[in-house]
Amino acid sequence: MAEEAMSIQRAERVDHQLVRAMGVPALTANIVNSTIGAGIFVLPALVAKGLGSAAPLAFIACALAMLLFVTCFAIAGSRVSLTGGLYAYVEVAFGRYVGFLAGVLYGLTAVAAVAGVVNVFVSSLVALLPMGTSPITRFVIMLLVFGSLVAINVRGVREGAGAVTVVTIAKLLPILLFVCVGIFFIQPAAIAWPSWPGSKPLGDSVILLIFAFVGIEVGLIPSGEVKNPARTVPRAAYLALLITTVLYIAIQLVAQGTLGSDLANHAEAPLAEAAAKFLGNLGRTILLAGATISAFGFVTSDILSSPRMIFAFGRDGALPTWFAHVHPRYRSPDVAIITYAVVAFALSVTSTFEALAVLSNVAVLLMYLLCCAACWFLVQRAVRADGQPFNFPGAKIVPALAIVAIIWILAHATMREFAVNGIALAAASIAYFVLKLVQRS
Repeated sequence: MAEEAMSIQRAERVDHQLVRAMGVPALTANIVNSTIGAGIFVLPALVAKGLGSAAPLAFIACALAMLLFVTCFAIAGSRVSLTGGLYAYVEVAFGRYVGFLAGVLYGLTAVAAVAGVVNVFVSSLVALLPMGTSPITRFVIMLLVFGSLVAINVRGVREGAGAVTVVTIAKLLPILLFVCVGIFFIQPAAIAWPSWPGSKPLGDSVILLIFAFVGIEVGLIPSGEVKNPARTVPRAAYLALLITTVLYIAIQLVAQGTLGSDLANHAEAPLAEAAAKFLGNLGRTILLAGATISAFGFVTSDILSSPRMIFAFGRDGALPTWFAHVHPRYRSPDVAIITYAVVAFALSVTSTFEALAVLSNVAVLLMYLLCCAACWFLVQRAVRADGQPFNFPGAKIVPALAIVAIIWILAHATMREFAVNGIALAAASIAYFVLKLVQRS
């Protein structure tokens, strides 16, 4: 415990060197940019497949669950201002090992998510350009995507950052065009639902749809550079959740209202097909281009950042040190980048977007579970950073409600997703403790 306390104090001293310059608008934009990705271009059809015209209920259920999670993040973020977001909250509450497990869950979330988004990219690209849809074509495109991005990022972080050219406005413009024009073409009969869906189809849709809502934890990572985190983190998190929820429901209503029951039959590019109804082929092309750009932008950004987690584990001794190898010429974490890309490529070619989305969601929900438990612990121990922590009547109940919500959502996952996550955590734990024994001997 003394060693962990000293580690946290060292982290605080390092973070005090950072400039706290991010206010509510900047942090809100960062969270929105991290949350709204390529998944929303595909998920409306998959949710409609399970719930039909009652699909907006899944968005509302996700938003209510995320409201509980965001409240936990806001409470914890107002008490722990270290850079690292959720992982910092967990480490401060439960120590380095549990923080390491949170990092492993982040890695599983990231690699499954990027593999799923590559499937979206390929589907959008083959629909946009005149090329075949055979498995060989998809394999070659995926290989080219990962191969080119590995080559770029191994050459250095400057080149990798230069490849991340897709800014928020480029991602949002096609979606805003879709909503602002399509809202006038909604057929009321197409969005009417005759009965309340059962708990199972609703839960099955929520565990899939949560993919579109996660990402707030990425936006909270630069907590060490936020002005007055006790005030800024809660406001930015709630505002970002409100923006994304309203936009997502509007997207679903336009897609459902223009395509009706046919929406579920366009799993590859539902928004593009809906746009073709009221904007013609030009609208279809714009939405396909938007999905392609958004997906590629997500993948380039992820390949730039996520492998650094593997590098950090190797550097800190949580994984074998060769994972922290640095390229002698380009000074980049080449082994970590290549390892991450190989795993993501293997998942991309062997799974569908829907399966990968659920796998990613199980990992992120387990990570959220640790964070919500950490939130309760931080409140009970009265841990606090500079300034007045975010507090309100019933604040101690929210983490418990959030944990119940997570358990309900996870109850709709399959044994396969739990097995994959369990095996990964068990293997990581063995490696962690073996390396600790070696270091002490």
